[in-house]
Amino acid sequence: MSERAAPFHCPYCGDEDLRPHEAGHGAWECASCNRAFQLKFLGLLSRGPVRNDVGGDGI
Repeated sequence: MSERAAPFHCPYCGDEDLRPHEAGHGAWECASCNRAFQLKFLGLLSRGPVRNDVGGDGI
């Protein structure tokens, strides 16, 4: 896995014109809506994946 994952679109306007922000690691700025935001990886969940196929009638 890479150390730096880039977002694909702005969480506010959906545009893809993103650039790294000078605030530091994980900070991005959107040239379309002129907003800056920061991403942070919190960790893995301990419960693991949850199965969704418990039976019943499928449509």
